[in-house]
Amino acid sequence: MGGCAGSRRRFSDSEGEETVPEPRLPLLDHQGAHWKNAVGFWLLGLCNNFSYVVMLSAAHDILSHKRTSGNQSHVDPGPTPIPHNSSSRFDCNSVSTAAVLLADILPTLVIKLLAPLGLHLLPYSPRVLVSGICAAGSFVLVAFSHSVGTSLCGVVFASISSGLGEVTFLSLTAFYPRAVISWWSSGTGGAGLLGALSYLGLTQAGLSPQQTLLSMLGIPALLLASYFLLLTSPEAQDPGGEEEAESAARQPLIRTEAPESKPSERSLSFSLGSSSSLSLRERWTVFKGLLWYIVPLVVVYFAEYFINQGLFELLFFRNTSLSHAQQYRWYQMLYQAGVFASRSSLRCCRIRFTWALALLQCLNLVFLLADVWFSFLPSIYLVFLIILYEGLLGGAAYVNTFHNIALETSDEHREFAMAATCISDTLGISLSGLLALPLHDFLCQLS
Repeated sequence: MGGCAGSRRRFSDSEGEETVPEPRLPLLDHQGAHWKNAVGFWLLGLCNNFSYVVMLSAAHDILSHKRTSGNQSHVDPGPTPIPHNSSSRFDCNSVSTAAVLLADILPTLVIKLLAPLGLHLLPYSPRVLVSGICAAGSFVLVAFSHSVGTSLCGVVFASISSGLGEVTFLSLTAFYPRAVISWWSSGTGGAGLLGALSYLGLTQAGLSPQQTLLSMLGIPALLLASYFLLLTSPEAQDPGGEEEAESAARQPLIRTEAPESKPSERSLSFSLGSSSSLSLRERWTVFKGLLWYIVPLVVVYFAEYFINQGLFELLFFRNTSLSHAQQYRWYQMLYQAGVFASRSSLRCCRIRFTWALALLQCLNLVFLLADVWFSFLPSIYLVFLIILYEGLLGGAAYVNTFHNIALETSDEHREFAMAATCISDTLGISLSGLLALPLHDFLCQLS
């Protein structure tokens, strides 16, 4: 990030020699604001996706729903778990973990479908408050639940929190330098890794899932603190520098003769909602231009979540010291590790043609589905490597899609474009969950 700041200084100095003896204090203030916003968006990405990831990591436990007296851990450390369906060659729950996925994603889908139409009329602060309250409610409700149905209601609260937060914070990036998109994406990747790893680590250490969930209540509080206390006002921000030059070199998604808005105008639009001035025709035109990036992101997320919630539970190896529940948690953790690495790699590797990532992810799906059917992979460690690679592809598709859109949309369209593109991952995940449910039932009936 320091290199970006340096490029902005050089750009300003080239305009005239009289600007050289500027006082250092404003520059230091600018750098301080720059880093506060970078850290702020990283923490917002982390906190926003944390409850969503934890619910997916706990999916096997939620559906198994083993409660014991004294709130003792129900994690089975033994190598050979008792199968839920002894007539099948798979150790199946009566309900697929895709049921948790659907509870964790369908409310998000509804929010993202409606968001481009009217969510901009609600100020940002109330949205953030609702998101934080729902995240805390999800942890409490699932922790104290005594039935699968109540647990799934808690998962719905996590979905509302994550969906509302993602639409809100990605729209908010339109009022800050484009670099915050990279920090937001890295934070969401960090949520995947830390969420899956913390759930795995705490349950492996002997805590019950209830104790583990209650220990995570500080995350929603950190989300609220990051937004209300850490982010600076967007009025002093200016994209500028290397990213502005790269944006100028790109072919715009939407051709427009409207001039780029000035920082003062962007500050005003922040309070009013810049997308509120767009007509329905303009929104439709912008959306059609976004399809080049929306469609491959839908495909990537369909393939990877079909693997995660449709096949993970069925990729069960009996020749290992890990129980079935432990194998599932390791799959989730390794996937999230890959996502975190690739979502944090934007400054090292940028990919414009995200269709290639969609194709590679589909090949992953076909390969692992074939292994579920024919069981030809001899070791769980080969599956570990494939799942790590799957996460790398998914994370790269996400961060590069939003980065490309930020570069190729004008200031007046960017807030709407970010909110509209949010539907991509959620739509792909929802479709995968709907198809994973009947696949689970079919395969679990095989002897």
